[in-house]
Amino acid sequence: MSEFLASKYMGLSPYVPGEQPKDRTYIKLNANETSVPPCPGVARALADPTLVASLGRYADPHCLPLREAVARSYGISSDEVFCGNGSDEVLGFLLLTFCEAGSRIAFPDVTYGFYRDFSATQGLDWTEIALRDDFTLDVDAFAAFDGTVVFPNPNAPTGLAISTDEVARICATHPKRLVIVDEAYVDYGNETCAPLVRDHRNLVVVHTMSKSRNLAGAHIGWCIAQPDLVSDLNDIKFSFNPFNLSAPTMAIGIAALADEAYFHACTTAICETRDRTREALGRLGFTVLPSRANFLFATHATLSARDWCARLREAGILTRHYAAPRIDDWLRVTVGTAEEMEAFLAETRRILGE
Repeated sequence: MSEFLASKYMGLSPYVPGEQPKDRTYIKLNANETSVPPCPGVARALADPTLVASLGRYADPHCLPLREAVARSYGISSDEVFCGNGSDEVLGFLLLTFCEAGSRIAFPDVTYGFYRDFSATQGLDWTEIALRDDFTLDVDAFAAFDGTVVFPNPNAPTGLAISTDEVARICATHPKRLVIVDEAYVDYGNETCAPLVRDHRNLVVVHTMSKSRNLAGAHIGWCIAQPDLVSDLNDIKFSFNPFNLSAPTMAIGIAALADEAYFHACTTAICETRDRTREALGRLGFTVLPSRANFLFATHATLSARDWCARLREAGILTRHYAAPRIDDWLRVTVGTAEEMEAFLAETRRILGE
């Protein structure tokens, strides 16, 4: 670190994304992306000559056409939608807007590492609430906590989810604190909490196009909240980065939201492949959590997750191992195409047979 780094960042441990090596061609099952292209409308949107001609002008800082497209998808109004450069930026704006130094915030002990890192950079008083022994969320503990809470539903890297009724109970217990539900993986067989927003003004629901819309490279996210919260978010955005989404990015997002048939076909294929892969791993002696996301979380009694990950990598298959308490013996595997998962299973069988 340089001598100019602000002292408040000393000792910071930044979030480490899934590796993106370029030394060879890999089957990438490590970052919850997809090798499936986005819907055909995305390519048409990018090829629009009027879009290219407009690149000399700033894009709409209010992101209104994209917000309207999101609103149509949920049957809500555009003033209930805030858009950002991926759900990470949206989460960042939420904590920047509604928390201040020393504010109390809680998230699961086994979850997406960004919550911890952003809390640290903002000087928040963060608390980890332990998942239960079976890795399910401790709803009672989150309901009892009287500060801001944030958690993914389904959770990552476990893939487990709680019901909308349980989310509503967390919101209702302390209506004066903010509840942020990160629904990055909600589209793989789960019910969104978005309809609860109008009954719980302390609820914010965060979504992304990086998973179910096959647009990780475009980085488009949004949150749904009551209009005055969205107005607060926009005030902070306009004080920090008004033009946070480019015109091509918004065009891509609008095109992707317009093709519901393609979206449902992709998510259905992932769910079917996920369930087949889980069953196959079970037959090989693995314990695999009943994931409701586009990844699986697995462990084996005689094969260490670290070795499994390393040996898969040698064979050109990337997965994600976390050298962290409680989950060091578990491996997270993104659900790819049927062909990619067959290759993963074949290599896993070979490793077990050695």
